[in-house]
Amino acid sequence: MNESLLKKEFKESDVQRARNLVNKNFTAKTKIQSGYQKSHESRKEGDVWEESGKMWTIKNGLRQNITKLDSVKNSIKIPLTCPKCGGPMKHHLAKKMYKIHGFCFDPCTVEMEGVLRKAGLYSEYEKKMMSGNIKGVLHDIESWVMESLQDNISMVTEQGDAEEWNDISNSNKEKILNNLKEYTKILRQHI
Repeated sequence: MNESLLKKEFKESDVQRARNLVNKNFTAKTKIQSGYQKSHESRKEGDVWEESGKMWTIKNGLRQNITKLDSVKNSIKIPLTCPKCGGPMKHHLAKKMYKIHGFCFDPCTVEMEGVLRKAGLYSEYEKKMMSGNIKGVLHDIESWVMESLQDNISMVTEQGDAEEWNDISNSNKEKILNNLKEYTKILRQHI
C-alpha cells in the first residue's frame, strides 16, 4: 500500500482557527488586519447621544430619534388604560374626555360630574365648558375672515390673462371688519 503523504503545509492562522473551533470560541480572530474599524459603543435603556447631527435615545430596546415634536406627540397620545382608575379607554367618549380632563369617561368623568351635581357646581362647570367651545369657534371665525381679507388669489385664464379674484376695495374691507366686530360682540355677550 502506498502511504499518503501530506504535501500541504498549514499556515499559523489555519491552525489557530482549528483550535478556536475545538474550544468553541467561534468569534475569535485568527488574523491581524489593518483598515477602518467603526467604534462600537454599547448603549443601554434611556441613554441619550448625538450622532450625525441628530439626538438619539433607546426606548423599550429600540433606537429612536428625538425630535422637536416629541412633546406634541406625547400630548396627543391617548393611553390604553385610564391613568386615574386603570380601566380600559374603550368607550367612544373616552378619547374626548381624556383630551379635556385627562381621564376616561366612564366611571371617572361620570363620577366627577356627579360630585359636581351634589355640590351644586354643575351648572357653572357646564357654562365654562360651553363658553370654551364658543371662544374656540369665535377665534376660528376671526382668523378665517382676516386671512380671507389678506389673501389675493390670482388666476390665469385660458387666454393667458391674469385675474385677481380677491380684489376687495377698502370700503368693502371696512364693512366686512365692522360686521365681524358686531358679530363677535354679540357672541362675546353670550359667553
